[in-house]
Amino acid sequence: MQERIPINPPEIKPVLDSVTRPLWSVMIPTYNCSKYLIENINSVLEQDPGMEQMQIEVVDDGSTDDDVSALVQQIGKGRIGYYRQPQNVGSLRNFETCLNRAKGHLIHLLHGDDKVKSGFYKEIEMLFTLFPEAGAAFTGFTFVDEENKPLYDNKELLGEPGILKNWLFEIAKAQLVQPPAMVVKRFVYEKLGSFYAVHYGEDWDMWVRIAATYPVAHSPGKLAIYRVHQNNITSRYFISGQAMTDAVKVVEMIQKRVPPEQRKPVKRYAMKHLAHYFSYTADKIYHVYGNPSVALVQAKRAMGLHFSFTTFLYWIKIRFKILIGYKMQSNKKWLYRPN
Repeated sequence: MQERIPINPPEIKPVLDSVTRPLWSVMIPTYNCSKYLIENINSVLEQDPGMEQMQIEVVDDGSTDDDVSALVQQIGKGRIGYYRQPQNVGSLRNFETCLNRAKGHLIHLLHGDDKVKSGFYKEIEMLFTLFPEAGAAFTGFTFVDEENKPLYDNKELLGEPGILKNWLFEIAKAQLVQPPAMVVKRFVYEKLGSFYAVHYGEDWDMWVRIAATYPVAHSPGKLAIYRVHQNNITSRYFISGQAMTDAVKVVEMIQKRVPPEQRKPVKRYAMKHLAHYFSYTADKIYHVYGNPSVALVQAKRAMGLHFSFTTFLYWIKIRFKILIGYKMQSNKKWLYRPN
């Protein structure tokens, strides 16, 4: 039986020469997020160029919240492929299945709780046409909550479409891309392998691996939607503390992708960034998830990653709130902000 968290990048096999290949493969990994899947699929179908140009397939990791097969049939009316894992294999293995089942030249791994805006696929196609040397391309994106209320936009990277300069250095310092915004050429996954090693931050490692090997194109238009909600993998890993453990591991993994002369400043910045991020989210754990003890542990661990006025302040604030029994609900919007 395969391990749920691969130690090395799993192999992505080339598509057989006998297979007729579309330009696009929109692969939708899903697990117990059926309430968002209708929006997800419809956001793709609204831009569907037809079966000859685009493969659309839902890859279900054994969902128990709904009959996903029936849901896909109801929405797609036969247009959308469906594959269900024989047993739950975990997100990393499900991503691997998506990539190996993809037939297109361009792969969009669109998680079941995310979605795209009108014009996303045309914009990405334009990027690859203008910059054929790019191994991957992504647009701007917006974070939303469970009710589709906008929380904030991604950090501005370019004023107009182009190839990102010094991108390896920038992406190695901090996670600047979310999966719904990113499209990767299939041969890049064939060369680099699939996601591995961690459940939280596995995409950050992948973007660094790509940046170390290929140019990456970007368009600033906010055409992808990344959903933040309490039931996704990210939120569950915050509560367990695994998110911080995995993120620190990713920082160490990234070092070997960065030129030796840049490793120290990259690691220093990355650790500071993570420390501040996990300090902020410790407050979220306290207020939104109602778990003061976990919040205090995370704030202390964040201070250990990088001691600063910010990390010390959040640790003291949480300790004081626990002492006085403070339970007021905070504004969720700013609590999600990672910068």
